[in-house]
Amino acid sequence: MRIKGGKVLFGRTFVDADIAFDRAITAIGRLEGPADLDAAGGYVIPGLVDIHTHGAVGEDFSDGKPQGLQPLADYYAAHGVTSYLATTMTLKEEVLTPAMHAVRDFKPGGGAKCAGVHLEGPFLSFAKRGAQAAENLHKPDAALFHRLNEASGGQVRLVTVACEEEGAIPFIREVSQVCTVSLGHTSADYDTAMAGFQAGASHATHLYNGMPSLLHRAPGVIGAAFDAGASVELICDGLHIHPAVIRATYQMFGDKLNLISDSLRCAGMPDGDYELGGQPIVVKDHKATLLDGTLAGSSISLLDAVRNVVRFGLPLAEAVYAASAAPAQAVGLDAGVIAHGKAADLVVLDRDLNLKAVFVDGQRVC
Repeated sequence: MRIKGGKVLFGRTFVDADIAFDRAITAIGRLEGPADLDAAGGYVIPGLVDIHTHGAVGEDFSDGKPQGLQPLADYYAAHGVTSYLATTMTLKEEVLTPAMHAVRDFKPGGGAKCAGVHLEGPFLSFAKRGAQAAENLHKPDAALFHRLNEASGGQVRLVTVACEEEGAIPFIREVSQVCTVSLGHTSADYDTAMAGFQAGASHATHLYNGMPSLLHRAPGVIGAAFDAGASVELICDGLHIHPAVIRATYQMFGDKLNLISDSLRCAGMPDGDYELGGQPIVVKDHKATLLDGTLAGSSISLLDAVRNVVRFGLPLAEAVYAASAAPAQAVGLDAGVIAHGKAADLVVLDRDLNLKAVFVDGQRVC
């Protein structure tokens, strides 16, 4: 397969180049012969990597429904995502375990690749629980983490924890030897957050949301993440974070910035009533909230997030990097880059960032 005529993203720079590939990329440069796909005037970018997505098209990973995983894989591929982490909510162990089993046993029939699990909780703070159900919160418990990881077939790549909770620092020291540990849904001040990063955490879950604000005398988790060199997530749906803050955060964190969708089962669906982690949510004008008005996750795709931040003023190359290579690096995935010998996970966009084609391991899936 040959894609010719487009601007290809290498690292954080677009270059005029052609690409040949089968399952992996076999050649990059000015290639002889006809094109199988003409990308002239458009862009060839790495497949996007969504490390924080709960679901879409009426399905949610926390449901533990094996039959729901293929529609999700198809949805992600149809929106430019070629790898994702199945993200669960704060739930009881007896609910999370079947969700782990479903991911462990999933054999995709095409679509995007499930690259592992993100446990968003249950080790979170009551005060900053957001849309997480309070009755399901659990003190940081490495034994529980290990049981869930085993149930997933060893596929947990990311876990979110509130570092001020009792037992959190020993939890971080132990669990960071297994997967990436992220600070989130936390009331931690700067010193407590720094203790979490020094113990082994290296990431922050949906920065600004579910944590204290960045204040000039109290920088909190945000200031600690900057000082620690941590990677950070942003929900860029235009609702969770003001565009000016997105621009400032890009200037602060650079290549450590990770775009996420934080999409719920309402993504790709009409406004209406849905469920999240055992709680009812309402979606109106694409805004998802609990019944009390608490903002929940989003209804966007990761490609929507890329388009949004470009509209907000970020360079396209930086926006794509933040939705591909950066999140892959944050969770130890070999994905999100275009290079000789790498998997041919590719997305072709036209000049207006409309999707033209998606390839997963060299196979056209969209």
